[in-house]
Amino acid sequence: NICGACERIKNTPIPLSYSAFIKKFIVIYVATLPMGYVFSLGYFVAFAVPFVFYVLASLELIAEAIEDPFGTDFDDLPIDKLAENIKKHTHEVLKP
Repeated sequence: NICGACERIKNTPIPLSYSAFIKKFIVIYVATLPMGYVFSLGYFVAFAVPFVFYVLASLELIAEAIEDPFGTDFDDLPIDKLAENIKKHTHEVLKP
């Protein structure tokens, strides 16, 4: 049951249209952001807009990175270590 759930997580990627929409939305939002805040923030808008873009783009990159938690990247789950730990404890419990 748990293995099936893990397989569903691994085999269900974020749809390409969703990912493309989010990227386009971020670009359009950040491009129009100065028009909305120029009167209230003045010249500070030149610092606020890149910061907002950085935050939103970083969130998108993080979402793409954690889309596949069972990979071999440095930020993925340590599946090999978890399996080795389970194996070790199982052998200890089943030892005659």
